[in-house]
Amino acid sequence: MKLFSVQIPELAKCSVLMRERSRVEETIHAMQRAGAGSLQVISDFDMTLTRFAHNGKRVPTTHNILDNRLLIDEDCTKKVNLLNTYYPIEIDACRTAEEKLPLMVEWWTKVHELLIQQRIRKDMLARAVEESSAMLRDGYKLFFDRLTEQQVPLLIFSAGVGDVLEEVIRQNHVFYPNVHIISNYMDFDQTGVLRAFKGQLIHTFNKREGALSHAAGLRELQGRPNVLLLGDSLGDPDHGEEMNVEETRILKVEERKESYINSFDIVCW
Repeated sequence: MKLFSVQIPELAKCSVLMRERSRVEETIHAMQRAGAGSLQVISDFDMTLTRFAHNGKRVPTTHNILDNRLLIDEDCTKKVNLLNTYYPIEIDACRTAEEKLPLMVEWWTKVHELLIQQRIRKDMLARAVEESSAMLRDGYKLFFDRLTEQQVPLLIFSAGVGDVLEEVIRQNHVFYPNVHIISNYMDFDQTGVLRAFKGQLIHTFNKREGALSHAAGLRELQGRPNVLLLGDSLGDPDHGEEMNVEETRILKVEERKESYINSFDIVCW
């Protein structure tokens, strides 16, 4: 009897696509034999661990959650919305990652500069998340619980805002010790007012470099050659490159099916 029909029935659904089913089966069998002690999970956050939409409405990303009158004024919202003209560039299949990269840096830098000008207060972030419609995907509790029970590291690499991301996970009561987050973190002054963003800018097309540099310093990853990689962007498969791991790539996506099938082992659409 096939593995998917017994152990992973969800993968038999018509919405689940695989370019090389036999390769995926072999990989999953190998990961099962190696056990939880050989596994690590690397995941994007916005629209991967969080839902894309609910009841016909888009679920906010970590940046979208900051669009709250508690944090930014109406003029800032308008300016940030104007910068969304960069999004079609990000998903343009006709442009290479090299062509997109400087524009992504320009986009994220401008957005962060606008947020800094708003002098966002740290003590208002939790309330902004609570008032938002942020929502993790169905089954998130089982996913996070099972990983922590088996002591499997979960590395979340996000081009979003790390402070907001943490608060979403915290308010859903799944911010466990095995969860590690690499993202754009705010730098607050002594009075709790945003003054800058910390470290190197992380955007859609440089998350691989961030993954490699930060993962190298995590002792929890030593001796874990198998990685389960989850993402919603064509930039996400690069997270696992050059990390010397066997990987099964799983993606939640609703459009550009063929492009994603060529990039990920498993596509759920």
